[in-house]
Amino acid sequence: MSETSQETLSFQAEVSRLLDIVANALYSNREIFLRELVSNASDACDKLRYAALTEPQLLENDPELRIELSVDKDKGQLIISDNGIGMNREDLVESLGTIAKSGTSAFLDKLGDKRGEVDLIGQFGVGFYSAFMVAQHVSLETRRAGEETGWYWESTGHGSFTIAESDSAPARGTRITLTMKEDAQEFLEAANIRRIVKTYSDHIAFPVELKGEGDEENERLNSAGALWMRPKSEISDEQYKEFYKHVAHALDDPWTWLHFRVEGKLEYTGLLFIPSQRPYDLFDPQRKNSVRLYVKRVFITDDCETLLPSYLRFLRGIIDSEDLPLNISRELLQHNPMIAHLKSAIVKRVLGELERKAEKEPEDYVTFWESFGPVLKEGLYEDRDQSEQLLKLARFRSTRREGWVSLDEYIAGMKPGQNEIYFMTGEDPEVLRKSPQLEGFYDKDVEVLLMCDPIDEFWVPAVGSYQEKEFKSVTRAGADLDNIESESKDESQDTEAESEDSDVEALVTFLKENLSDKVKDVRASKRLTSSPVCLSADSGDLDLHLARMLKQHGQLNQEMSRILEVNPRHPLVRRLSEKLNNGADRSGLEDMGELLLDQARILDGDLPLDPASFSQRLSQLVQRSLE
Repeated sequence: MSETSQETLSFQAEVSRLLDIVANALYSNREIFLRELVSNASDACDKLRYAALTEPQLLENDPELRIELSVDKDKGQLIISDNGIGMNREDLVESLGTIAKSGTSAFLDKLGDKRGEVDLIGQFGVGFYSAFMVAQHVSLETRRAGEETGWYWESTGHGSFTIAESDSAPARGTRITLTMKEDAQEFLEAANIRRIVKTYSDHIAFPVELKGEGDEENERLNSAGALWMRPKSEISDEQYKEFYKHVAHALDDPWTWLHFRVEGKLEYTGLLFIPSQRPYDLFDPQRKNSVRLYVKRVFITDDCETLLPSYLRFLRGIIDSEDLPLNISRELLQHNPMIAHLKSAIVKRVLGELERKAEKEPEDYVTFWESFGPVLKEGLYEDRDQSEQLLKLARFRSTRREGWVSLDEYIAGMKPGQNEIYFMTGEDPEVLRKSPQLEGFYDKDVEVLLMCDPIDEFWVPAVGSYQEKEFKSVTRAGADLDNIESESKDESQDTEAESEDSDVEALVTFLKENLSDKVKDVRASKRLTSSPVCLSADSGDLDLHLARMLKQHGQLNQEMSRILEVNPRHPLVRRLSEKLNNGADRSGLEDMGELLLDQARILDGDLPLDPASFSQRLSQLVQRSLE
């Protein structure tokens, strides 16, 4: 190591916290560190093989890509070497000093004290740090292919790392040296190394060798074949699971997988996995896909935006084409008709598998929907060609059921006279269930879908209907329940309701005049049964929740004017109507009107328009009631 070029840098804050969790937790399955480091070495070899397509000189002096493991028991060290792409200084700082993905800090905050859950660490896709589970000191020497300067990196995992130029770095690739902890000496035993590689890394496409002692030849530890090219009958479930963990850099088992080979106009092989847990960056604003594209077993890219739509970004795995050119560029990928054909075929295959799981294993499908449903619903807005199939896959909370309901189940349970699919949007289904806007629907036992994902505000108006049934928000003033039959029809109740409506006409007119600058209209409500008031949106206006959401994000600068609905059958409204008809003091009634509007806003999740005036009016009302 060159002393003159040595510098000590601090880990990114999130990395320090992650290392603390890794180093201090007592994991029951620490051996996965070797799988992660071998997997990283495999990726480095993949990247070099791709780079050599346009720069063949990178492979000239050492064309056989491989991974080598060696042990120095006297020093208590395990060494993992590869002759892949290697790293320079910028790579070392970016790859081993930071986690350059949004959401990391929030995830760590959410992680809290769950330090014994090894599968959580895999959600970061930063398997290198797992080395600190077994090592008290980690160092590596590396040289990027085609560059002259070699580099040295070392750390004990306690807040900082050191980088310096190195004269002893390999000619190309990376050599990682782990000085093992006292309680991790078992990983220096050849038998354990053989077992771990065979269990976790047998599918690695490059030779993984254990260095022989003295003059002994290296021992080959893996079969080094492209797993996806083997017949499904020759691959066990365990092999599929381990390949998923390799390709996804994950520690959970996959929820399901699809392995297929297509021959004909286009020839390609696919091995795709759906995780059982949400990747931590699932909602990263960039919405990148993580499926790897290979051409004739040569890795091309793991960032192919045109291979899959963003609403399937939870997929992990590989697509291997026999027809695409090996030197295809990112620009060609975006405009290649074969990629468009591949994308369409893969989407249909994945959605078909999800539909099969939803029909055959509905309870298991719910676990998928709870993790990835919000992402899949993005396709309803973005991919109109697949909207019908995506709507069949969608599941919703509702006012009538404890679990999830499909749209087909909803339509099958519609009431006589009901022609719309009613829904309500918000942030919490339990809060929505208590909304006064649902009272009339409860009264007639009409099911309402409760939609609590932000994307719901956008796909519903874009889709419009399902099986000729229009989606209709219950917060619209036009939501009409008159045509829907009640469980027990009582004509005398209708007559009484009409009489009550006419009794409050004067009050409605009074409120409309006094609140004209604060509401769009005041109307007698047919939906309310136990609450005195509620707010609703006029047909053509923004839905209540959407307007609130846009305002919170600075996309809406003005307050939306709403309709105030009053319940003619509520004792408070009837008493106010009587006072007005009997010539009561109108200034007091004006204050009551303001209080009713503020109450409606609070019930809708908003603050009063003027909190100070609201507090003053409320205090005066309480004071008068105590006199």
